[in-house]
Amino acid sequence: MKSRTASLDTRQLGLFDDGVPVVAPATPIAPTASPAAPPVGQTLAPTPAVPLSSVLAPAVFRHPQGDREIRLQDHTVGYALKRARRRTIGFIVGPEGLSVNAPRWVGLAEIEAGLREKGAWILRKLREQQERTQRLVDAKVEWRDGTTIPFLGETVIVVLDARTTGAVLNTAADALPGVPRLTLHVGLPQHAAPEQIRDAVQSWLQRQARRVFEERIRHYAAQLRVTCRRLSLSSAQTRWGSASADGSIRLNWRLIHFAMASIDYVVAHELAHLRHMDHSPRFWDVVRSVVPDFEATREQLRDGVVPVFD
Repeated sequence: MKSRTASLDTRQLGLFDDGVPVVAPATPIAPTASPAAPPVGQTLAPTPAVPLSSVLAPAVFRHPQGDREIRLQDHTVGYALKRARRRTIGFIVGPEGLSVNAPRWVGLAEIEAGLREKGAWILRKLREQQERTQRLVDAKVEWRDGTTIPFLGETVIVVLDARTTGAVLNTAADALPGVPRLTLHVGLPQHAAPEQIRDAVQSWLQRQARRVFEERIRHYAAQLRVTCRRLSLSSAQTRWGSASADGSIRLNWRLIHFAMASIDYVVAHELAHLRHMDHSPRFWDVVRSVVPDFEATREQLRDGVVPVFD
């Protein structure tokens, strides 16, 4: 009888997606009858020069809905296994840990063989998710007098000042090295509730975002010879920007936390879509024409963590 084989699911993250589970690169799993034979067209994750087990202390990673466990390079990995009507095995590393989606007819031995094959990749992604989770915890804002927030790549100190109307950004030109030079004076008393402070600061940030975005859109639209007919702000969790064929641009207001280079890249990216509504080589040529080093900026944006307001 002809053997059936399963392959790992292949998907790619969107360019500006944030917090989306990472899916392993496609790697066909060989039939049980010939486990040593590498399948045709196999694509393996890069092998680290030094095994993770030699540089990391043994760790335990457990998915909260995990019902299976495996040892990968001396590390214990608990994973959630889900059976589904599908033709592939999907290895997904998300914020909660490792999930495996497998066809009903694939045995555990084949699943675990695939896990071991991808062991280095899985452990690396689990570590990255663990570190990202910690960064998100550290990024949670405590809304009080003296708290800090990032603004255009710099640190801003929030100052509660009942004498101020609205919110006013002050610049200390004589600030000492290592001390934030920007203070945001918010017209609230010292006993203001955290929610009041949050809302006032967020409202100010959104106003600044619209002002900066409009200016950068005018700048790059002229260079690219396109017209943005409408700008709207979004609070999307997984996208920094989007463009529509009718000339509408949506930009995530939280971009205002990043340095201007990151904002410029997203603005140029979305305006370039008004020339090419795809990610073809022609599209990237348009982006590169105004942001020559966009690859480096894109990675900085992908790795960045915005403050958690709630």
